Amino acid sequence: MLDVLFVGTGASVPSKTRAPPCIAIRQSNHITMFDCGEGSQRQMLGSQFSIMKIENIFITHLHGDHILGVPGLIQTMNLLGRVNPISIYGPIGTKASMAHLLDACNEELGFKINVIETKPGNKLDIDYALISTVKTEHSVPSMGYVYREPDARGLFNVKTALNLGLKPGPDFAKIEIGKTVNGVHPSQIIGPSRKGCSIMYTGDTKMCSSILEAAKGIDMLIHEATYIDKDANLAEKNLHSTAKNAAEVAKSCGARMLALVHISNRYKTNEKSLFEAKVSFNNTIAPSDLDMVSISRNSFRIDAAHNTTEEFYSDNFV
Repeated sequence: MLDVLFVGTGASVPSKTRAPPCIAIRQSNHITMFDCGEGSQRQMLGSQFSIMKIENIFITHLHGDHILGVPGLIQTMNLLGRVNPISIYGPIGTKASMAHLLDACNEELGFKINVIETKPGNKLDIDYALISTVKTEHSVPSMGYVYREPDARGLFNVKTALNLGLKPGPDFAKIEIGKTVNGVHPSQIIGPSRKGCSIMYTGDTKMCSSILEAAKGIDMLIHEATYIDKDANLAEKNLHSTAKNAAEVAKSCGARMLALVHISNRYKTNEKSLFEAKVSFNNTIAPSDLDMVSISRNSFRIDAAHNTTEEFYSDNFV
């Protein structure tokens, strides 16, 4: 299961209700951050997620609203006694940007920061998940990321094992590690592997074919939706997307759920964005800051920041 925390859902500048872009994914005890806008650490302090458990940060591009939270986050980790290393991934130029930001803090760190520059089309193994980088189209070099949870082993069918003459204990243990017991092969007892959950985060981008290809069959597509349709000319001019664009992508790639983020502060609420997206793709949410979505193979559970809970089961999805 993956928990997705919408740390910041706004665009460009903070407002009273939205912080700049930041997404955090929790898988067991591992936390991975995507973009780190100004104030992200403070946002997380009001959540269930611990900033000390962040192991990797993935930056989509080097605009300030996506990176200015990094130095504050790093400094707070240091003051809290962090010793474990942290890795920061991003496009070409990330090393120089991080060096300038962190040098400004003028503080000696008690842990190592690994800054890795990468390009679209790469696969990054971070031990507990596989991250793929995806070409996007924005005003500066940019990329999105696909996060894939490892597949889980199939279920052990105890009833079948007993019917085939196996005994609980040593027989079951041998089957568990792949050994044949008394002529019974593990494939007769253990079902097919269960596909891990998957998430794509686009960062800032116009609607583009590379996202459509990378997001095929994705569980959750987190797509920027800076504008609503009446401002589509601004989206085109600034290489951003509308809510309608995001919905069209979600529908075309067969996503199970769409989450709209990076919504412009020119709109006082998310309602128009959500309405326009749902016309094309009904399984859409427009999360508020600090909303959390838990993704399993069968359902989505949405825990809103105002403490309401909603569940969507697989039968609800088109």
